[in-house]
Amino acid sequence: MAPSGRISQSVFDGSRLRVILLLDLYEGAQQQFLDAYELMRKQVASVPGHISDQLCQSIENPSQWLITSEWESAPPFLAWVNSEEHVETVKPMHSCVRDTRSMRYSILRETNPGQRTAASADVQVEPRVGDGVARHALTFTVKPGSESKVAEILAGYESPQAQVDENTRLRRTSLFMHGNRVVRAVEVEGDLLVALRHVARQPQVRAVEEAINPYLEQDRDLTDPESARVFFTRAALPAVHHVVSDRPAPAGLRRHALYYPAKEGQGMALARLLSHQDRAAADDPDNPVHSSTVFQRDDIVVRLVDVTGDLDLDPVASLGLKGPGKAAELERLLDGAAVGVEGSLETDRNINRLLSHADMLPVTDRSAHS
Repeated sequence: MAPSGRISQSVFDGSRLRVILLLDLYEGAQQQFLDAYELMRKQVASVPGHISDQLCQSIENPSQWLITSEWESAPPFLAWVNSEEHVETVKPMHSCVRDTRSMRYSILRETNPGQRTAASADVQVEPRVGDGVARHALTFTVKPGSESKVAEILAGYESPQAQVDENTRLRRTSLFMHGNRVVRAVEVEGDLLVALRHVARQPQVRAVEEAINPYLEQDRDLTDPESARVFFTRAALPAVHHVVSDRPAPAGLRRHALYYPAKEGQGMALARLLSHQDRAAADDPDNPVHSSTVFQRDDIVVRLVDVTGDLDLDPVASLGLKGPGKAAELERLLDGAAVGVEGSLETDRNINRLLSHADMLPVTDRSAHS
């Protein structure tokens, strides 16, 4: 599939993936780190989609290390890195490492590809056209019965300063709830990691995080680096696709988040279906969806859309189901019971019921002033 020039982010183009992990070790932790790496190397070698990895040490600063790995494509890597198995596998490394930075790149060109040919389509066909914005989300659940209190806390804090440094700026934060599930999506111009660390240090944000701690289903202690690291690793909800229509952005766009719980093991397939549908919608001048970002982790899929008008004016398009057989495809992948839908999605009644259940409750949507 050749990427559209509009798509600034997609993991579904079939290209091989290069993952780069930069690490800064504590003094004296070298052997402990090497032991932890050997354990991880043996486990990741059997993960489907993994091709190879390398461990490198800086020739200028022996405390700086680099792990690179190659994968058949992005989806198997994301399935691995977001799994509980991965969380447990990398725990022994945490006490060795002062700082880490992970970067993921699809392979576009290469020298001496060996037996690979252009026909294998395992390199990115065309460069994607980005907009300079990184997109990411976090999701977690709160104790049933605490939803209104948590929403009040999350809506009531003062926004952190948008300008992080000369290269990085917070552009937008959108927060939604679906039952007791919270989803917080952020858009950052520049360096996402720098922005997230900046936000985490702000007193008003730290106060909010402490205020919701008693209501979380997963315990955490943000004063303990290990506890905080595990919580935010499990809460990560990566953006797997983003597309914007070529049409000029109309006035009065409304932001919605739609929650699509997948059947067990079908989260990536469901995210792929929605991403393909949104790519097609960008070509449709009558489609109310102007832009869409799909987030996915395990069997949790969230689609953030900016639409013209109300969702229920065109529920099929709003859900990303236009086209023959698309409702049936979604029905095969979606956990209908989790969203209160029984029976075929080919009926208007069930489509409207799905839209009603999928549409998440908006808590706050904050954009930085230009």
